[in-house]
Amino acid sequence: MNVPASVKPAVWGAIGGAIAAIVVGFAWGGWVTGGTAGQMAETSAETAIVQAFTPLCVAKAEQDPDQLVLLKEESSYQRDDFVVKAGWVDNVNENYRSAVAEACALTVVEAMEAKPTAAPATTGTTEPQ
Repeated sequence: MNVPASVKPAVWGAIGGAIAAIVVGFAWGGWVTGGTAGQMAETSAETAIVQAFTPLCVAKAEQDPDQLVLLKEESSYQRDDFVVKAGWVDNVNENYRSAVAEACALTVVEAMEAKPTAAPATTGTTEPQ
């Protein structure tokens, strides 16, 4: 089969353009493979679950003030285990329980550390006599 000479540069240009589009699309265009998209979806789902269940865990923790003191005394590496043993994340699926427990422990301890320890000082205003 004889291909006219004017068609060959057009075919090579189309092939080169397709390759360039693929390189640019994956490098800068945000294209991803199916496997990467699946991993991104799993990560997004876990983040959403952690964000949804952390306030519920914190509410359960606040109902148990004796345990809060013990939680603060735990090392930061064992606080998530403490939260699980305390039963504050029993309503969370086993797959996400440790992530929710870790976020809950961090939130509770940060809130405890942020609370003022002394009563606020009164202003030095005087009443007119």
